[in-house]
Amino acid sequence: MTGSTDLSLESLRGKQLRTARRRATAITLLGGVLADPVGEAMGVLLDYLDHRPAPDVGASAPRGSVVARAYARVFALLAAEGAPAVEAADAWQSHLLWRVVDDQNPFSLAAAAGGAAAVAPSVLDQARRDLRGLQWLYSLDADAIREAAGALIGEELSDALASWRAVSAPCSDHGPRTAIVRRLSLALDWGAMAEDLAAHWWAHGLGLFARIQAARWSAREGGLEGITHPDPIRLEELIAYDSEREPLLRNTERFVTGLPAHHVLLYGERGTGKSSTVKALVHAYGDRGLRLVELPRDDLDDLSRVLATLRELPQRFVLFVDDLSFEEHEVQYKALKAALEGTVEAWPANVVLYVTTNRRHLIKERFSDRDQEQNGEVRPRDTMEEKLSLADRFGLLVTFPAPDQERYVRVALGLAQAHGIGLPSGELRRRAIQWALWHNGRSCRTARQFVDELIAEQRGTP
Repeated sequence: MTGSTDLSLESLRGKQLRTARRRATAITLLGGVLADPVGEAMGVLLDYLDHRPAPDVGASAPRGSVVARAYARVFALLAAEGAPAVEAADAWQSHLLWRVVDDQNPFSLAAAAGGAAAVAPSVLDQARRDLRGLQWLYSLDADAIREAAGALIGEELSDALASWRAVSAPCSDHGPRTAIVRRLSLALDWGAMAEDLAAHWWAHGLGLFARIQAARWSAREGGLEGITHPDPIRLEELIAYDSEREPLLRNTERFVTGLPAHHVLLYGERGTGKSSTVKALVHAYGDRGLRLVELPRDDLDDLSRVLATLRELPQRFVLFVDDLSFEEHEVQYKALKAALEGTVEAWPANVVLYVTTNRRHLIKERFSDRDQEQNGEVRPRDTMEEKLSLADRFGLLVTFPAPDQERYVRVALGLAQAHGIGLPSGELRRRAIQWALWHNGRSCRTARQFVDELIAEQRGTP
């Protein structure tokens, strides 16, 4: 190696690298930032770079092969992760920046709940120290580490080490999360950024829901799964049911502003836009802190776990159960009913429940239920009332009636116009009515399917 390379290597393996490794081991509150595959692999690589081979080893080939594998491991993990690159930062530095902003730890959780004022002074002081320790690791850029690794591997293998400087794609997002990451990347003292980070978490949230606006609960995975591509439907695309949606929008507006809001049961015929209305809310109110969490009907037994998880987060959540109904032998409705009535543990103030259904009373009722005395039921009316009373636990009932012909045609014409369908209105009307007769009857869903057919025709699909 050349003298200049040796000088660079000596500088890295001297004060910079040793200080970075020493500071990393002293990180207390923010240790989770490095507790992921990339962070752990980087730690292994830096350990190898920080120790020269023992004198009795002789040639550096055995040591070099270990370093090469460690370097390749970090490179592969960074490439697979694809964390967005932050301006001049390389892939490792970008990874570290996003981890600092997204990590859930005692400091960030306390800040998300109440800002810097909610963080104990000793915690805030330790957070500053931890941030400065992480900044030492950030200072180890890709070129310097590649030079150090290449020196240990040897000239014949060093050319095989690709720089991870350009592994990540540039960040195209311009939201508040990206803004604080960029500010951190330019800061001379990360410790002085502690209050700014706390203010960001207080204003915009932390973790999963700072990155996405919708998620679903998975009992199999035991937690929340982010939805990176939520349904793009927006309220302005929903036609002809404005008066039906108005109470729901008014309730949601109250909720996001911190006023008391009702749990809502959206009832109506299939295809009338109940589910689309709920899914569109996150696009209308997401920038004001509203998030949508879908709870599958089959996972209702996890309701208490879902509420406990959401209770601790700073955002406000619409908990969405789609197409809910129960057969007569199913008893999950009892857990839902108890939660809505109020158990010993109060319902979280930052969660409302929105449920869609095609069945007004949610639980299937048979005529035989009304004659349970013949089957030995002592108080048959009590049993029937228990089944019918679940719907009464919702403070707001929003009804979506099946459209008559004029409303159906209005929906079809509105969608056709929005998509630039250039057919005369008379022909559109005739074909829309014909489509409903030949297919699924009159509904908003049928109108959407009709317009999809017209779009395919105009684009030349036979």
